This record gives sequence, structure tokens and C-alpha cells, in this order.
Amino acid sequence: MTTTDPGSHGPAPTDAEPPTAVVVGGGIAGTTTALSLADAGVRVTLLEGRPRLGGLAFSFQRGDLTVDNGQHVYLRCCTAYRWFLDRIDATALAPVQDRLTVPVVDAASRVRTPSGEGPRLGTLRRSALPVPLHLTRSLAAYPHLSVAERLSVARAALALKALDPADPALDAQDFGSWLARHGQSARAVEALWDLVGVATLNAVAGDVSLALAAMVFRTGLLQEPGAADIGWASVPLGELHDTLARKALDTAGVHTELRTRVAGISPTPDGRWTVKAPGGELTADTVVLAAPQRETHDLLPPGALDAPGKLLALGTSPILNLHVIYDRTVLRRPFFAALGSPVQWVFDRTAASGLTEGQYLAVSQSAVQHEIDEPVAVLRERYLPELERLLPATRGAEVRDFFVTRERTATFTPAPGSGALRPGARTRSPGLFLAGAWTATGWPATMEGAVRSGVSAADAALHALGRPRDHLFREAA
Repeated sequence: MTTTDPGSHGPAPTDAEPPTAVVVGGGIAGTTTALSLADAGVRVTLLEGRPRLGGLAFSFQRGDLTVDNGQHVYLRCCTAYRWFLDRIDATALAPVQDRLTVPVVDAASRVRTPSGEGPRLGTLRRSALPVPLHLTRSLAAYPHLSVAERLSVARAALALKALDPADPALDAQDFGSWLARHGQSARAVEALWDLVGVATLNAVAGDVSLALAAMVFRTGLLQEPGAADIGWASVPLGELHDTLARKALDTAGVHTELRTRVAGISPTPDGRWTVKAPGGELTADTVVLAAPQRETHDLLPPGALDAPGKLLALGTSPILNLHVIYDRTVLRRPFFAALGSPVQWVFDRTAASGLTEGQYLAVSQSAVQHEIDEPVAVLRERYLPELERLLPATRGAEVRDFFVTRERTATFTPAPGSGALRPGARTRSPGLFLAGAWTATGWPATMEGAVRSGVSAADAALHALGRPRDHLFREAA
């Protein structure tokens, strides 16, 4: 890096010279910010400390396989992330189900099948009917709840639909207590509310802000019939968030530097910003910090936020992923969710990884603070028998590989009160803005939230620069 990089030198821009920006962080939020600014005519430099883009949604090589660090999905209601996929020309590589279908197997409930004893299977599936009738038939036939529990769930869903996620009072309450007050049994919480909530919020109901839970269930299940249809990448995540994202950035004129960890930022006397990095200093009209909250805290100049300590008070939660390679096909569905077992969600990643013989299953485990640091041997001993209980076809199959990926700070902790800790895109320092799924997007820590934060940061920066903003994804801004 030198001080002559695009967007890094010279006097304040004139009418004929475009404004300049530095985006710190090349995850989904930072990439979105950089693309949005560049599309509006800003000269952008994107700095990323890792040797790749994509943040916590990335891929790596393990022998001949291309492995995602963890399974990432999105929903049809994730309109900002879908816009992002379209912007990087990746929509066809991350298709959405035609209609929500989630197989749910209960390892604790055994039934006789043509091939012998196995776990009871239920399916959550929507119809084409309007909300809330789109789930009525599926819920009525859901075998993992009693008739009384199904009726109770329907009543609670209607009560949840009436809540306003923007109400600050809801942020101070926990979702588990609200469910208990609305007649939800422990079984209903396990077999439905946490089945969805743990995967989307990375916490069990008792540890989740009611405001965030209401937002997730209202948006995903209680507004549009197809909102919860599930989408996921049919290729490695790195192909989307690194390869195609880099191509889009290059085409937009963004100057991207990897392996460049920013050491500090400071305002200049003429109202611009200096960004300090190992290869030199850059000067720009605006800076967007699109880094994790703790790294952002360390980079913030004095006075940028009224209470910067809130960024440290906003905790982080881990996600654990187990990767199992079998010598044969043991799962005929693309994925399933589990009850009565420590296993949560299992996905078939065979084709995406490049595996040509056998089957590769990825087991995605959220809200696992108690397991995140356990040795691989312990996890193998615990989870392989559980997969055998859930998938009878694994009996007699050879496990050719078993490995673990751990994201210890995968998401911000969505605890009661977390909403009050999340800052907006604007800071008190002119020309300095924030992006990241942990900022005040109204969404949990998802790819959708990351894109929305990037659009919001770009919108705020463009407003301050007096640039047109018509190109932005407007729903997120």
C-alpha cells in the first residue's frame, strides 16, 4: 500500500473529482458498503486483514474438498441478501426452495418402518394459502406436538403477530418467559419455537430478546406465505462471498487490499480521515468501519460514540460445525432438523464440496457455549452415535473423515437488552460510519443483517457527501 492508492491522496475533492472512502473490513457488510458507495461514484478502497473476503461466511480447502466453515442459509424474506446475490451475479448459485419444507426427526420417538425401527419423522411445510392458513395443515399434522400443544402454538403465534418489534419495552424482556405466559409447554418450545429460534438467533428462547424473536417469527412466518422458504448456496461460500464479490468490486472500480490490518484511524485538520495500515497511510473523505464490534471499539477515535463501552457489553456467541464424510449415501434429503438429540441441523454438502464418492454431511450447532472448546475426539464420540440414531443408514457405513470448525464469536448475543447496545450507522464524528450485522439493523446476526447494515452505512455516508442514493436497496436504507 502507498499513499497514491485510489481514493487515498490529494486535497479535498472538487466538483470534478469524486469523493473518496475507505471501508475497513471485507465481510458481507463491508463488501456491500463498498459496492454501494462505488455505484454512487465514490472512489473506494476496501481493506481486509484476512487473505480473502467473506468474513465469517467462507470456504477453505481440506485435501481435495472445498469446505464451508459452517452452513449458512437465508430465507425468501431476506430481500437485502437476495439483492446482494443479484448484485454480485450469484442468484442462480444460491436457489430458494419452491415451498418451505423442513423434515424434523425425533430421535427419542421410535417407530417401525419398512427397513426396521427408526426415528419419528414430521414435516413443517407451507401451503399456498394466505397467512396464517399457510401453516395450518402442516401444524395440524405435526406429530411432535400433542393436539393441545398445536392449538396453543397457534394462539401464541397470533399473539406474537400483534407485537411491535420496534417497541423498546420488548427488548428488555426474554422470549422464553413470554412463551410461558402464553401457555407454551417445554415440548412446544423444543419442537417448534427453539427449532427455528436457535438456528436464526443462536440462543435458546430464555436467552433471547423478545423484540428480536418477534421480528424473526413475524417476518419469517407471519406476514407472507413464502417468507420462510429456505435458500442456501449450491456452491462453496467462498465462490459467492470471495470470488464473485471480488469480481463485482473490481468491476465497480473498488481498490481491494487483503492481508491489510488497520492499526488506527484519526481525523485530519481539514475534516478528512487518515487510516493507518502496515503499508502506509491512506487519506479519505469518509471511513466506514465494517469490522466486528470489539475491533471497531478499538479503532474508534475519542468521542465517536456516546458510550463506546456498549460495543464490549454486546456479547458474542459461538457456532460449532461438525463435518462427517461417509463412504456411502446415508441421507436422501438435502437437510433435516432433529429433536430428542444434541444434533440440531444436518445438511448434505456432498456436491458443493466436490466429493465424488460417499457423502459429506455438515452438522450445524448453534448456542453451544458448553461445547465450543471440547476436543474433536470427545465430539466425535458424542455425535457419531447420535447420527446413527437419526439416520439408520449410517449403521455399517465407514466414517472416512470427521473434523470440526469453530466460530467462537460467530454472532452477537441476542440477549434481552441487546437492542439498546447496538449503535446505528452514524457516529458523532463527521465522515465516520459503522457497518456490521451487530449494528442496529433490527435483524439478528445474519447475512441479511450484514447486507442491511452495509446499505445503511453507505446511505448515511452518501447523504453526508451529498451524493445521489437512488441506486441503493431502499428497503434496507
